[in-house]
Amino acid sequence: MPSLTSLAPAGPTATPTRTTATARRLMAICGTLLAALLCALSVGASSASAHAALTSTDPADGSVVKTAPREVTLNFSEGVLLSGDSVRVLDPKGKRVDTGKTAHVGGKSSTAAAGLHSGLPDGTYTVAWKAVSEDSHPVSGAFTFSIGAPSKTTAKVPTGQASDSTVSTLYGIGRYAAYGGFAALVGGSVFAGFCRSSRPVRKIAVGGWVTVFTASLLLLLLRGPYTDGEGIGGILDLGRLGDVLSTKPGAALLSRLLLLGAAAVFLAVLFGSYTRRTGEREADARRRQDLAFGLGFGGTVMAVGLSATWAMAEHASVGLQRQLAMPVDMIHLIAVGVWLGGLASLAVTLRAGEPIGRAAVRRFSRLAFGSVVALVVTGLYQSWRQVGSWGALTDTEYGRWLLVKVGLVAVLLAIAAISRRWTGRLTDATAEETEAEAESGSEAASAASEAEAGTKTEAKAAVKAARPVRTGAAAAAVDTPADAETESGGGPGDGADTDAADDDPERAAQLARQRAAKDKTATLRERDADRERSGLRRSVIAETIVAVVLLAVATVLSGTQPGRAETEQASAPATKPGGRLNVDPVSVLVPYNTGPKSGRGKAVVMIEPALPGDNALHVFTTDLADRPVDVPEVKLSLTLKSKGIGPLRIPLERLSTGHWSAKTVQLPMAGTWQLSLTVRTSDIDQVTETRNVKVAQ
Repeated sequence: MPSLTSLAPAGPTATPTRTTATARRLMAICGTLLAALLCALSVGASSASAHAALTSTDPADGSVVKTAPREVTLNFSEGVLLSGDSVRVLDPKGKRVDTGKTAHVGGKSSTAAAGLHSGLPDGTYTVAWKAVSEDSHPVSGAFTFSIGAPSKTTAKVPTGQASDSTVSTLYGIGRYAAYGGFAALVGGSVFAGFCRSSRPVRKIAVGGWVTVFTASLLLLLLRGPYTDGEGIGGILDLGRLGDVLSTKPGAALLSRLLLLGAAAVFLAVLFGSYTRRTGEREADARRRQDLAFGLGFGGTVMAVGLSATWAMAEHASVGLQRQLAMPVDMIHLIAVGVWLGGLASLAVTLRAGEPIGRAAVRRFSRLAFGSVVALVVTGLYQSWRQVGSWGALTDTEYGRWLLVKVGLVAVLLAIAAISRRWTGRLTDATAEETEAEAESGSEAASAASEAEAGTKTEAKAAVKAARPVRTGAAAAAVDTPADAETESGGGPGDGADTDAADDDPERAAQLARQRAAKDKTATLRERDADRERSGLRRSVIAETIVAVVLLAVATVLSGTQPGRAETEQASAPATKPGGRLNVDPVSVLVPYNTGPKSGRGKAVVMIEPALPGDNALHVFTTDLADRPVDVPEVKLSLTLKSKGIGPLRIPLERLSTGHWSAKTVQLPMAGTWQLSLTVRTSDIDQVTETRNVKVAQ
């Protein structure tokens, strides 16, 4: 395969020191950007926990019911996975009063219900819930309701964070590593099969396999603590693996690990027997063709299977058109792997100075172009499916991250256009390079005969002319002992040094290291002397850096609630069952004192939802110890002085001890209403208290 270094123009060469410094600066920039995005990934973990949104509950949040319900029901925006304690109901003292069994209602995966014990006393009850949404992300929350009348409660309400921060951060890093490993594995394998197989490319592919295997195993162990909200110590509880494997995300991770076992055999064949057959003649060409077909088929099955382990457990498996969305997501992942993993393979090949033919670079250019086309088509469909509207691009977190991703793709395409220009320059002089290679071949044959005659210096020159690229190990293998003497600056007295090196292994190893260092320096000089090759290498490295950042943004996107779901969640409370808006009720505490000792107490007036139109009104009377008490009479009126409305007298109906209610209270408009409450504690003792109540728009 011809070398790109044969196009090197004559002239001064760039120093390795300058190249190394540039590479270090690029790596530092890449590391800084990656660290910043990993921080964003860990910070965004809490926001990513709201994929299945709670749309309604029965009893409703903050409501007061007359009698104790038999069960508590929750409705979600999408299907959820439940465990035995997904819904816990706590009484005012913090004691559990549910039966400990949580199940779906009527087989609907978007519901959850927990039965309650009978004979529950009046008071405020806290419902704490947790579940795993269908796209594998944990969700949790809490709400309260009251039986008879509200009361003080000592139950601890969860903070709303579904996962431990350390576990969530490690889980996010593991997901990023899994994506990156998959891209390196697929891209490195495709590059080795279609373009050029070399030691650096093998490191990319094998390193990708190790990364995705390790990350997937870590995710499997972290899955239990991640969904249950436990600390990092939960990773040692291997007993929960059975529960994890029974879920869709756990089964996907296990399938990925099994497929990676088959991928290890694929890599062994690709970089083993297939690579060794590259130089075989036409007699074995048919056998190599059959092996190439088998590798192509097996590699395709491996890539499709691995990509399916993501598609079947994340956003594509939830929502509308999931039968179409999952194959589209698989194509998107494979295209990302071929493009980004291939970029990394080309970058390390160019950086190492490995010989790579111009035809191989053009083949990768065509592969990259096809991958970009697939990414654009599938990305447009995914964006429409996950965002849903133009407004969601700027109003939701998912939409904003998507805009960042689109911007990075635009930058990547601009750099790719520069790379294609450099590739085009490399393909201008094919005929000249063929002639140069023929001349190099004749020089190599002449040099071989002269080497046999003992002309060491000319043999060394011929070997250099015949080699398109010199790398450390390869050059050391070609050089003769005489070359070593000449290259190390030997003179007439160096024969004794060579004989001494034969007797001294340390001296021989030292000479070998010197030759390797000199050969590496020569290789870097030859590499940097080629202007076109150097330009292509710099642009490909820049593409790779942007690709690393782009992959991190894609990982954040996969863990963020889609814009369509967030928009639906925001509008869901406005259509709560019963036609009542999900607005917190307004409560007013009114202490009263009618004179005698028995005439002291407190009244709580609750208006729900405190909006213009129909409202429900409750009055609760208690003594100073917060125990419900009855009084002979309670009267209430509302006046909107700024508009001259009122007083509107509200007829109250006694429901239970200390509880009066009016089911329908018509408030004509918003504003600050004056509430007048009259409490009579005996035939002659009564008092009227006034408070202001704000009715919202």
